[in-house]
Amino acid sequence: MGCIACAIPRFIRSTITVSPPLKLPFQILCRRTVSASVYPAPRLSEREEIRSTELVAREYADLNLSDKFCQEVGHVRIRQHVNPLRSTLMVPVEVPDWNGVYDDPTLPLMVDIGTGSGRFLIWLAKQNPGLRNYLGFEIRPKLVRRAEYWVNELALKNIHFVYANATVSFKQLVSTYPGPLILVSILCPDPHFKKKHHKRRVVQKPLVESIVESLVPGGQIFVQSDVLDAALDMRDYFDAESHKLVHVDRINPDMLCDNEGWLVNNPMGIRTEREIHAEFEGSKIFRRMYQKQW
Repeated sequence: MGCIACAIPRFIRSTITVSPPLKLPFQILCRRTVSASVYPAPRLSEREEIRSTELVAREYADLNLSDKFCQEVGHVRIRQHVNPLRSTLMVPVEVPDWNGVYDDPTLPLMVDIGTGSGRFLIWLAKQNPGLRNYLGFEIRPKLVRRAEYWVNELALKNIHFVYANATVSFKQLVSTYPGPLILVSILCPDPHFKKKHHKRRVVQKPLVESIVESLVPGGQIFVQSDVLDAALDMRDYFDAESHKLVHVDRINPDMLCDNEGWLVNNPMGIRTEREIHAEFEGSKIFRRMYQKQW
């Protein structure tokens, strides 16, 4: 089985005491710590010369992803809000053949829920071949097809994307994975602003319980949003699992938080596309990271 120590960024390295004492040294995951102070919102004169889409291209330039896609994928237009409760998304997806999906299905697994274009997860997979596997959940099928096209183009054997509603399919898929689940990220999910649509938000009690149950001790959960109400909602759900989860700043003083308990820095080493767009517009990113105690 792959080592959990390969899963988490260097500065999240911590010692967790259980009974008997257990120490989990975490190896670096990413190339850099990212914070809003590193990427301040451009001044007006700069805004006239650059667009946030260009900043995304710069952030992911080393992937060298092709702008030409197979005919089946065609032009991809992102629909910002999708109703996850529609009937076609309420059926669990078929469990893949993990031996066919990954070169080594026993490696530690990171799951990204609501993976969008997939660039964020593809970048991580390219940085860590042979160390861990990556699984992305996305409910917009064209984005999944394009992400898989990029994966094939880069010949990556440690990453897979599924067209699925994570609320419905997470437990079924992850419970069959042969290796340990060491990290789950939910980054800038659809906020579904209207109160009557809050039931469509991806972070709900059943998914939270499935994530906590599936994580190995020492495994982590990273959530963030540029919408405060959505971030507070996610925080409340995971704070309710305090008997099993602890926020990382309580076990690692290097993980700095502001006065309201939000992480100051992005611990993943690269920003998501939504994060880039939001910071370009001057928005704050609200982040939390939890670690399972036992």
